[in-house]
Parts: sequence; structure tokens; C-alpha cells
Amino acid sequence: MPRKNDTSNSASIAFITSSGLRGRQSVRATFKLSAACIEAISIVAAQLGIKQKSLFDHLAQDSESLNAIAREVQNAHVKAGNRVQKTYVISRQSLSLLDDISRAFNAPRDALVEFSVRRLLPVIDREQKKYEMRKAAYAGMRKHLSKGRQLLDEMIAQLGKEDPVVAKMASVMDTYTGAAKAVETFLERTQGIEDFDPEDFGRLEVHYDR
Repeated sequence: MPRKNDTSNSASIAFITSSGLRGRQSVRATFKLSAACIEAISIVAAQLGIKQKSLFDHLAQDSESLNAIAREVQNAHVKAGNRVQKTYVISRQSLSLLDDISRAFNAPRDALVEFSVRRLLPVIDREQKKYEMRKAAYAGMRKHLSKGRQLLDEMIAQLGKEDPVVAKMASVMDTYTGAAKAVETFLERTQGIEDFDPEDFGRLEVHYDR
């Protein structure tokens, strides 16, 4: 006797195609980008806790924005100066979209990526402000943690380590210490955003065929 969910499973499988699966495959793609562009990709991915591939795919699959950018840089050539060759792992579908739009508008693929990444500048601005607030919060945590340790030492001196109240306080401090360490690690991992200057994301040098 067929199970009740056989029909629903068959319907779900019907939406899975070989071309769709191939589109999700990861491929390596090399671009020549400005150092600021490369840094921006790294910073945003770190701040949001996502892989660079996911961020890159999100940008590359926004076909509406890519088409608008392509119209701006149609028949343009990117000047090679101050560009860095960088290889990213992205989905095959994202790479195909970039290539298709690049060919359709005769627009440099590198310029499509560069201008797409510039759309992240408002995100970076918000995250820079958050980073400063997180640093201030961490400074407060450290002061609070220091006072908590001092209190624990006083409790141990008065009641002894085996006292149940002291044991509870020690457990709280262990948890607090672990949380503070996790915050410190996060701030260290994302500190690149602190020195990022949007002004370094200079105007892309292109020249056009007339």
C-alpha cells in the first residue's frame, strides 16, 4: 500500500532538474578588482557571518541591478591600473548570469562586480557604527566581569569554595567569562571594518568605445 506522502514527494522531485542542480554547483571565477572592492566583500561577509560565496551569489543574482549597471558601463573597458586578480568560488548560475549580461551589453564583467559591490557601502556604514557600539559594550562587559571576579573572591574568602552560594556565583562567572571571550573573538575577527574607508573605494577608471 503506497504511503500517504508518496504523491507529495513525487511532486517535490518533479521540480528538481539536472540543469537546476548544475546551477547550484560551485565554480571558480577570477576577476580583476580594486583592493577596496575585495576588502568590502571580505568585511561584509565577516560582519554578517556568511560565506563570501553566499554574498557574491546574492549580488550576482540580482539581475535587475546588474542590468542597470551594465547600461552604465556599456561598451566600456576597465583600466588595468591598481586592479588585483582575485579568484572566488561562486555558483555556476551566478557566473552564467554575469557572463550573459556582460555579453548582452558589451560590459566588462569586472566592472559589473565592482559596481555591484559598491551597493554594499550603506551596509558597511551601518556595520561600522554597530562595531563601535559592540566595542563599547565589550568594554562594559570587561569592567563588569572584573567586579564580578572581585566579588567572587570575597565570597570565597568569607564562605569557602564549597558553599552552595559561592558555587552558584562561580558557575555564573564561568558562563560570563566564556561569553566575554566569545565577544572578544568576534570583535577580533571583524575588526577589519574599523579601518575601512569608503573614500578608498575610488571611482572605477573606464573608457568607452565611441
